[in-house]
Amino acid sequence: MNGPEILVQVAPELGLFVPRAFRGGAPAPLAVDGVSTLGHVVESLGVPLTEVGTLLVDGAETGAAHIPAAGERAEVRAVTRPQEVPGAPLRFLLDVHLGTLARRMRLLGVDTAYEAVDIGDPALAARSAAEQRVMLSRDRGLLRRRELWAGAYVYSDRPDDQLRDVLGRFAPELRPWTRCAACNGTLSEARKEEVADRLQGGTRAAYDVFAQCDLCARVYWRGAHHDRLEAMVGAAMAEFGPSSRA
Repeated sequence: MNGPEILVQVAPELGLFVPRAFRGGAPAPLAVDGVSTLGHVVESLGVPLTEVGTLLVDGAETGAAHIPAAGERAEVRAVTRPQEVPGAPLRFLLDVHLGTLARRMRLLGVDTAYEAVDIGDPALAARSAAEQRVMLSRDRGLLRRRELWAGAYVYSDRPDDQLRDVLGRFAPELRPWTRCAACNGTLSEARKEEVADRLQGGTRAAYDVFAQCDLCARVYWRGAHHDRLEAMVGAAMAEFGPSSRA
């Protein structure tokens, strides 16, 4: 070893981030330099601080700024679910790789900003801070940026699992069919005659109930894909809606 040692115990839920020796929840030795903070040590193991709930040293809760000393025992716990995000209405920002998740969150009425092109990590972090949005990403480097207002790692690459992960972690209020899946604007009821010039002949003849986005003016109706979307929304409401928390 090149320096003093501490013992580090990482919660099993964080095992995918760390080297094999630190998986499984058992403490393992780690050399420290006597200068780096505990937060830096945790990040050097591969764990984004967005995923850390509580840090303990020798059984006492401490902060990421603590500088570990030889012989100490550090415990890294995962965030508690549901996770509270104080300081602003709960809203999200998703990176370019999470488009399907963004659309599904919007269908459920969750305020979800999404960048359809890669604007770069600095710009994403700056928007998270400016708009006080929780940054959702599978990019650990992005989640380590200090400018972020708040962030969370998306653990799966499957949209179904991603949605369940986010809803279970943050427990946002669900208000289905109130947001535009394309731009995140709010939807309002629209009379058929108000949107008739934007409809194809078959749609005008077959449907009478419409909604329109207040921001981009996109028109919505219960089309061919509605049953599939209704099933997705219904499953999410059953598991994460108000009745599930009663």
